[in-house]
Amino acid sequence: MAAVFYHNEEQKDLASASKDRQEKAIRQKIHTKILPFTGFTLAENYHQKYRLQRENDLMQEYARIYPSFEDIINSTSAARVNGFLGGHGTAARLKDNLKNFGLSPEAGRRLLMYVESRKN
Repeated sequence: MAAVFYHNEEQKDLASASKDRQEKAIRQKIHTKILPFTGFTLAENYHQKYRLQRENDLMQEYARIYPSFEDIINSTSAARVNGFLGGHGTAARLKDNLKNFGLSPEAGRRLLMYVESRKN
């Protein structure tokens, strides 16, 4: 489930207004929930970076970069790559950001090929 969590009424109102504007702009309903923040529980490791974990070559690349799986979980780079693998982002955006992920040139090429093979 996609969700935006708010801490106070001002954040709730801002999130609702933003969602309404975006729905009008794209002429589609956005199903993201706007909910009060009640706390945060980290998911189990097998849920972390789920798409990335399914790509063994890329996971091996991150294992070389980070000494522990917890470091991969906390990595902004791994989170961004996981998002691209999950279909969030275009090949053009990936090309613009790829150099910031710390991946080897070969891993970057494989990731780009994967994203380009999807229908964006």
